[in-house]
Amino acid sequence: MLKQRRLAANIVAEALFAAEKAIDAAIASTANLAGLMPSTRQDANLSAIIGQDALMAAIQTMQALGHARENIVFTHKHLSVAQRDIGLSAVSFGNAGDKPPSPETTGRLEIVTSERTAA
Repeated sequence: MLKQRRLAANIVAEALFAAEKAIDAAIASTANLAGLMPSTRQDANLSAIIGQDALMAAIQTMQALGHARENIVFTHKHLSVAQRDIGLSAVSFGNAGDKPPSPETTGRLEIVTSERTAA
């Protein structure tokens, strides 16, 4: 039974890591595209009007990919809970290193003070 749970968890973990990697790659590619459009337009001495709609679409794509990344991170967190629920909390999947600790939540709002000093 443990072997089956571990195998199932490993299959899901591999799919999760692939999805995370694909989203990150899409963000990087789209950022590259969005960065190239204004500079290549300027290099070609074209009006700022040229390609504006395409640039805005790329920016909107970046926003959508940002939401996708946030959602896959939430998926990862929920799967970590499921991992614990099926008795595999001591098992590590992937090779991305240690996860950062989740922040402690109290369910209450707290006043946060700034530690910045004026320069």
